Amino acid sequence: MQNLETSIIAAEGISAWYGNHRAVENINLDVKSGDVLALIGPSGCGKSTFLRCLNRMHEEIDNTRVEGRVLYKGEDIYGEDVDPVAVRSCIGMVFQKPNPFPTMTVAENVAAGLRLRGGFSRSEIDGMVEAALRKAALWDEVKNKLRAPGTSLSGGQQQRLCIARALAVQPEVLLMDEPTSALDPISTGRIEELMTELKKSVTIVIVTHNMQQAARISDQTAFFLMGKMVEHGDTEQIFNAPAREETENYISGRFG
Repeated sequence: MQNLETSIIAAEGISAWYGNHRAVENINLDVKSGDVLALIGPSGCGKSTFLRCLNRMHEEIDNTRVEGRVLYKGEDIYGEDVDPVAVRSCIGMVFQKPNPFPTMTVAENVAAGLRLRGGFSRSEIDGMVEAALRKAALWDEVKNKLRAPGTSLSGGQQQRLCIARALAVQPEVLLMDEPTSALDPISTGRIEELMTELKKSVTIVIVTHNMQQAARISDQTAFFLMGKMVEHGDTEQIFNAPAREETENYISGRFG
């Protein structure tokens, strides 16, 4: 049962399929408000699938289904009357590879969600674009390039642009699917610093294969294996005193 005093998201009995293949099985996991939660585990263990279930992105893939409930602030996002687009405004997502819209400028990329929502004046959008770029630690680098194509930026800048695009609609939760795996070490460090700053105002769930990254930036860690969640707890406990042998074997590099 979700503890509304501390949890912003609670997954209850989440299972997910691709056709007849069940990729995630009966996951129960609370996400505490204001935390960074890292999802770790070997490739193909269901981490990214589970992440996409948290804002109904999984259903955007053909021949898929989800069972169970995801409670966001106590309400089931899979309820019959719930608009998935509204869900994704509250629970944003940043993908593994930077994906700025190729036909849009830097400013237009950040404003895309705001224009989709509607109801804002041009000056309001300009202010919200600047605010989002500042939150993404990108404003100083692009303030003179707002009319340049988003794809003209470096890889690390493009990923921060995508983070700004997600932040512009002011989500309370940000899902990040291996956001630094395609980046160089310097850009990775910038994104990690950014996540540490963002957690002051946004709850973050991140999928990562980088054990050092998970240990550095997360408050909580959940270890997945073969579609199941093996263990979940404080990051320090998971890395220093895991309760399950499978967790210890993965963290110590014995498999994965």
